Amino acid sequence: MQAGVSTGRAASLETKWEVWVAFTVDLGLDPLLEAVADKVHILQVFAERIRSGQLSSSGRNLKSRSVEDYLRAVGQTNELLGLKDPRKAASSNAIDFRIKRMLRSYAKKDPPPNRVKPIPVQVLHRIAAIAQTADELTQGVCDMIILAFFFLLRPGEYTDSRSDTTPFQLQDVQVFIGRRRLDLGTCTDADLSSATFVSLTFTDQKNGVRGEVIGLSNSGNPSVCPVHAVCRRIQHLRTHGAQPATPLARVFAFGAWAKITPTHITTTLRTAVSFLGPELGFLASDVSARCLRAAGATALLNAKVDGDIIKLLGRWHSDAMLRYLHLQAAPIMKDYSRLMLSGGSFTLIPNQLVPSY
Repeated sequence: MQAGVSTGRAASLETKWEVWVAFTVDLGLDPLLEAVADKVHILQVFAERIRSGQLSSSGRNLKSRSVEDYLRAVGQTNELLGLKDPRKAASSNAIDFRIKRMLRSYAKKDPPPNRVKPIPVQVLHRIAAIAQTADELTQGVCDMIILAFFFLLRPGEYTDSRSDTTPFQLQDVQVFIGRRRLDLGTCTDADLSSATFVSLTFTDQKNGVRGEVIGLSNSGNPSVCPVHAVCRRIQHLRTHGAQPATPLARVFAFGAWAKITPTHITTTLRTAVSFLGPELGFLASDVSARCLRAAGATALLNAKVDGDIIKLLGRWHSDAMLRYLHLQAAPIMKDYSRLMLSGGSFTLIPNQLVPSY
């Protein structure tokens, strides 16, 4: 029985390798294909079955990038075992042209990317207003939404769910009043309420450098603020005896510990978007837990923060950041027509073939 493929790109290297092993065993082959002279043919069959959904429990087609991820997992695992990556041509380190051509064909047939819409801060203010008088779980969901927006976090980093990255834990947080760092084990709630700066330390988070610290100051708003959100989480976790390794997205509610999941986040965001109505320019179905990273990046872009700073804060190692930034955001585009008219008035330095007058 073949293992089911994850329908997202978040499956781990180990999970993808397990799918490959199940596929090869079904064919009566060694997963390392040591007895196969031309391994590309087997990889192409695997890619087609991944693409078509034959290996997926949902039966849904996967996009070209997901297929590429599964093939990459096979190659990387072989290299970890000291073997040649079977995707690569025998005479070079380049990916075999047959695989590249197959992936290009898939990419051309892929539907347009379904990009989530970045939420504006009106949505955050709405959620924060509701959370002030809500139960502990709703308050926790609100705080994690705020953290995700300001720190440009992925769902696997700010929710307590299985993912290819690690959620931030209580022990990953530092809190400061001015330059004084608080001892989170002994400081008072009054100290936390007076905090002016918080930071998150990266351990196993995706694209994070181990030990790297990213910090933010007060936003100036008592409700929608990364400092206050972190301190509210610390107060809640300390009150209920949480250990240092407890995820920030863990809540003691209704007499038991509960996990804040991507579903909690998505439901809360969509409820707020539905309430605010169509003037936002998008529908509730356009947002999910993934949109907060895009929302934070777009907010920084609107505020004319340098792109390199946005990349550093969001831990983008390439221009992939640009996929998160929406030109639909009106403040980005509103002055461009005027700028193009003024900037479009110019003359060129003539070359030698242009006659002078």
